[in-house]
Amino acid sequence: MKSITIKGSKRESVGKAATKALRNAGKVPCVLYGGDQALHFSAEELSFSKLVYTPNVYTASIELENGEKFEAILQDIQFHPVSDKILHIDFYQLDQAKEVTMEIPVRLIGNSPGVMAGGNLRNPYRKLKVRALPANLPDFINADISKLKIGDKLYVTELASDEFSILHPENTVVAQVRVSRLVVAAEGEDEDEDEAAEGAEGAEASAEEGAPAAE
Repeated sequence: MKSITIKGSKRESVGKAATKALRNAGKVPCVLYGGDQALHFSAEELSFSKLVYTPNVYTASIELENGEKFEAILQDIQFHPVSDKILHIDFYQLDQAKEVTMEIPVRLIGNSPGVMAGGNLRNPYRKLKVRALPANLPDFINADISKLKIGDKLYVTELASDEFSILHPENTVVAQVRVSRLVVAAEGEDEDEDEAAEGAEGAEASAEEGAPAAE
């Protein structure tokens, strides 16, 4: 998995006044968990743009000004309810020998025959929760829809990998192709036209049978 570098500084004080001063200076207070003890640090808010404001998922390489470096994942983030500014971020330190749980984006690949026939593709899960060693965390989980016809479903079991475990029930549907309303409506109109044509033909036949013979 790709990594984003976050350069920060250890926080000397973690009180409310110090936290407010950091935010006023355009910095975000952070905590790194998973080590021997929690590590409090701060970093420029702009440093998190590629890590937070993206549909992709990355690990974080935290580099402190004293030379310390940590590999971590974003565990929790708090936003201001009005301005959406980042208020606080929690990270979890990675141990290459221990599995970690993350939500990984699902990437649909291939062309569905059902969609090309007019069906409607549904993708209810844009991300899937997986558990793996840090080195085995994928950037994406590829979901091949090239065999999905109208009415078919792609289950999470078909995305299994030896490198990670997907933490969803086996009957979880990742993608499916349903009959489009437009197709149903069009078929209904065709049936109505056929019935109308059959009715007209029947009426003509009845009229011919009831007509007087010409002298």
